[in-house]
Amino acid sequence: MPPPRKIALFGGTFDPVHLGHIHLATLAQEALALDEVRFLPCRISPHKSGTAPAGADDRLKMLELATAAIPWAFVDDFEITQQGPSFSYLTAEAMQKRFSEARLYWIMGGDQWAALPTWKHPEKLSQCVEFVILSRGDAVQVQKYFRHHCVTGEHPASATAIRSAIANGATAHPWLDPRVSAWIAKNHLYRH
Repeated sequence: MPPPRKIALFGGTFDPVHLGHIHLATLAQEALALDEVRFLPCRISPHKSGTAPAGADDRLKMLELATAAIPWAFVDDFEITQQGPSFSYLTAEAMQKRFSEARLYWIMGGDQWAALPTWKHPEKLSQCVEFVILSRGDAVQVQKYFRHHCVTGEHPASATAIRSAIANGATAHPWLDPRVSAWIAKNHLYRH
């Protein structure tokens, strides 16, 4: 019997997806020999209330453009199609049903790892996945009952800085895939 497929779930607003997201997903994929990384843009982030991201169709399209040449990357619209805030435990439970034979992972940054106990039902999330913590080299605190793997690496990209630069007239950005830059320009995203 072959070993189970290893599938990582990478959630976020991806507003816009940038080279930092791709770099960190690549680090996780290489470190754990992942068969897939599924990029799951959220409909409404429970952690970013009060901010309105670019439309779901635009964020999905930018992810498709940014990952088109990466054989292990998949864009998944599960959270976009759900109602209400995108709670990670609900996504993980749904993915566990969809990929019942797979070993599931959840990619997150060190800041999210530290905040995990405050998330909605982290114990349900932890029953479905092993966590992949992207650390900037800082010591990662062990959290009881949460299985985790540490991957060290960082990238300077910031979606906030990208949106600000575009709002101030930039037509491209070095932290964006050129195809994503072209989509943003064509659709006048992030302009005031």
